[in-house]
Amino acid sequence: MSTASVPPVQGSPLPLRPSDAQHRPWLARLVVLSPCLLILGVDLHRRAAGLRLFTGWQPLYYVGSLLESALLWGALLSWAVAARRLERALAALLFSLAFTLSLGSQSYFWEQYRTYLNLDVSLFAQGLLASVGYQLAADLRNYLAALGPYCVASLLGLALATRLAPRRARSVGRARAAALAATALALLLPVHHRNAQAATPDTLYFNALGGLARSLLGLTPESEQLRPRERASLPVARLEPRLPAPRNVVLLLLESVRADAVCSSYAPECGLTAATNQLLPGRVGLTQLRAQSSTTAISLAVLWTGLAPTESRDLLHTYPLLFDYARAAGYDTAYFTSQNLMFGNSRLWVAQLGTSKLLSATELDPAADLDLGAREELLVTRVGVELETLREPYFAVVHLSNTHYPYRVEQAAPQPFQPARLSKAPEDGAALRNYYQNAVYQQDLNLAELVRVLRRGARGQRTVLLLTSDHGEAFREHGQMGHTFSVLDEEVKVPGWVDAPPGTLSPEERRHLESKAESFTFHADVVPTVLDLLGVWDDPGLEPFKPKLLGTSWLRAPHTRAALPMTNCAGVWSCAFDNWGYMREHLKLEARAWDGRYRCWDLARDPSEERELPASACGDLEQRARATFPYTAGRRPK
Repeated sequence: MSTASVPPVQGSPLPLRPSDAQHRPWLARLVVLSPCLLILGVDLHRRAAGLRLFTGWQPLYYVGSLLESALLWGALLSWAVAARRLERALAALLFSLAFTLSLGSQSYFWEQYRTYLNLDVSLFAQGLLASVGYQLAADLRNYLAALGPYCVASLLGLALATRLAPRRARSVGRARAAALAATALALLLPVHHRNAQAATPDTLYFNALGGLARSLLGLTPESEQLRPRERASLPVARLEPRLPAPRNVVLLLLESVRADAVCSSYAPECGLTAATNQLLPGRVGLTQLRAQSSTTAISLAVLWTGLAPTESRDLLHTYPLLFDYARAAGYDTAYFTSQNLMFGNSRLWVAQLGTSKLLSATELDPAADLDLGAREELLVTRVGVELETLREPYFAVVHLSNTHYPYRVEQAAPQPFQPARLSKAPEDGAALRNYYQNAVYQQDLNLAELVRVLRRGARGQRTVLLLTSDHGEAFREHGQMGHTFSVLDEEVKVPGWVDAPPGTLSPEERRHLESKAESFTFHADVVPTVLDLLGVWDDPGLEPFKPKLLGTSWLRAPHTRAALPMTNCAGVWSCAFDNWGYMREHLKLEARAWDGRYRCWDLARDPSEERELPASACGDLEQRARATFPYTAGRRPK
């Protein structure tokens, strides 16, 4: 009797030609393994050079994750084939969704940061889920495009498995149990997720997903997801300003504005930030100003306390702020911001500022965006009203926010930089940069109006303005996008200028300030400079606090020559990926935990950080870095 004449038996494979039956077991095994093989191929294509650098136990960790991957996808695929009717549809849906989301999300993440989403990222994002959702929605088209190929691959895998793999009724229970057990293990089993990421992208994703679930259930230690807590500043003794005449001081803070997106110094042909450029031709630009972090919360801690970002969590929450010093010197104080202080517990950081005026986004607009904050036009209008109620002399901070991703651009306002597109796709890199530049240009229009408000009347002629940004913004200069992922210059070189009306600075103070225009200056200098402007830098009451202040006043002769730590992982803010460094004048040592080494950059000779130097070229900075960042023990770069 021929094979074709035998009727199919319930639970047996569909009949095949003899030649097909001979090769069927191998084809079936290959199909079941195909998801894992595809993942391995994609990973090798992306980071073959990095995988070759694995040392110690890392190759074994990777092999272990590869076996976990094979078990997971093989079990899910086998269940989808073995099951029948509704259960089969549900199993197929689970396989396709899991494969598409894990691999597609990792592909999307890789395109932006040249590393994979991992457990640290999920813990970091746990308190920022709304922000993550808003930002993802802003680039939804590209996210869906990243999912597409893996959705097709999953459907193709299901079709092949249905055609080639055995379908036996008695195996459904075992397949179901294996699939559920493999999924649970993927969510629970630890993988090598830091440094070299010695794991496949899918196992990293499931490990991150499991970590997020544990965090939401309150099973993660607080130390793994630090956010600002309520402050309680140490007391400051009465300070006596020593000035010929009192001067008001206003610190203007921008959000995510990199140095090369603005004109810090006056230039007749400047088109980047034309409004303030023409309005303030006499400002003194600080063209080599660096933040010590590319994270807003950490930068604010440095700008307002003068401390190193590496100080303890307790000290960062108790050391006096500029507002405390100003109040002790008899100044009225205010903090005006369009930032939404619901972002990452920021409201707790400012809850006890003790200022006579405190204004934030939700007071300007109850529906203010979590990332962009309130419209800056609303802030400018309110500052104009509130300013009149401040008693002179006063110290105020005005903090703008609309240039945070996804970058507010009003369609009816000028957009001189074209083509512009809000898209994170690699091929749209230039258009995204133009979109960002249009947001900066429009913010500058609001900033110019704010300056006019601050300069209004006689009190405006007694007011010194200082401007900087909390950090910069990367556009794949070194692979990463956005901020918080490195201390490279695209993320930490920031705009800076000081504008002082005639008579507010002494000739000596102005001479020293102008001498800093081309010097390497730092956010650590802001507190000494503001205290000097308040007239209290030499007051004995500051002596208990001065030893911790690392910077120097821009109104005095010395330049900051100390080695300054830089980090995006601090006591006020946990990080998605460890990255840190040190900088002394023009030499910068930096490290990103996931690529495993220290790099030295000479910014005087190589301002674009294109010519990497060995760590030894930065002198003792590597030794300082290894001593300063003990939390990286076991995962430090070599």
